[in-house]
Amino acid sequence: MLQKIEHVETKIEHYTNLAINYTTDYGLKLLGALVIFFVGKWIVRKLIALMRKGMVKSRVDETLISFATNAIYVALMVAVLVAAASNLGIDTTSFVAVFGAAGLAIGLALKDTLANVGSAVLIIFFRPFKVGDFIEVSGVMGTVKIINLFSTTLTTADNRSIIIPNGTLIGGNIINYTGNSTRRIDMVFDIDYKDDLRLAKEVIMNILLSNPKVLSEPAPVVAVGALAMNSVQIFARPWVKVEDYWDAMFEMTEAVKLEFDKNGISIPFPQMVTYVKHEE
Repeated sequence: MLQKIEHVETKIEHYTNLAINYTTDYGLKLLGALVIFFVGKWIVRKLIALMRKGMVKSRVDETLISFATNAIYVALMVAVLVAAASNLGIDTTSFVAVFGAAGLAIGLALKDTLANVGSAVLIIFFRPFKVGDFIEVSGVMGTVKIINLFSTTLTTADNRSIIIPNGTLIGGNIINYTGNSTRRIDMVFDIDYKDDLRLAKEVIMNILLSNPKVLSEPAPVVAVGALAMNSVQIFARPWVKVEDYWDAMFEMTEAVKLEFDKNGISIPFPQMVTYVKHEE
C-alpha cells in the first residue's frame, strides 16, 4: 500500500514538474509573442501616422496617401504576425510560402484590377491631369471629377458621367486642354474671291483686338491660310485664358459674321456652276 502511494506521488510530482516546465517555457514564449504583436502594432500605427503627416505636408494627393498607407500598414502587420509566430516556435517558412502562393494566385486573378491600381499610382505621381482639368482621352472629352484607384470619372459638357478604367486611360493618348494657363483659339473664316481681302482681314483683327478676353501677348494673328476651291480662307489665331476659351470663341465668331454683313463681305458656300454649250 505504501509503495502504491509513493508511486502515485512520484507520478503527480512528475506531471507537476512537466506542467511547470511547459508553462514556464511556452508561457514565456506566448507572453513574448503577445508583447511582439502589441508593441509591433503600436509602432506600425505610429509609423503610418508619421508617414501620412509627411505626405499631407508635401501636398500629396489624398488618393495616393490612402492607398500607400493602407498597403504599407498591411505589409508591416503581416511582418509583425510572422515575428510573433516565430517567437512561439512555429516554423514561419511554410507561412511565407503560403502567403507567396496566395499573393501569386490573387495577382493572376486580379491582374486587370491591379493594372488599374498601378495606373492610378502613375496618374497620381506623374500628374498628366488632375481633378478639374478638361481632357480628351479614349475618344471622349470631359472635366475630371473623380480619380480613384480603379477608374477616373469625367463629366461631359452635356453633364454625362463617363467612367474610364485607369488602365485603359493611361494606355492611350491624353490631351489636357486646361493643363496650361493660356490657350490659342484657331478660327477659319471663308470669304468670296470677289470680296476685299484687306478689308476682311482688318475687320477680323479689329474684332480680336476689341475683345477684352483676347490677350495682347502673344499677339493675335490674322493671315490668309489657304486658297480653297470656293473661297479664300482667313486664319485667326488669338490667345486667351483657358477659362475664357469658349466664351471668347463664341463672341468673336458672332461678331465677325455681323461685321461681314455690315461691310458687304460674303461667306460663300460650296456650289457647282454648270455651263451648257449650244452648238449651231
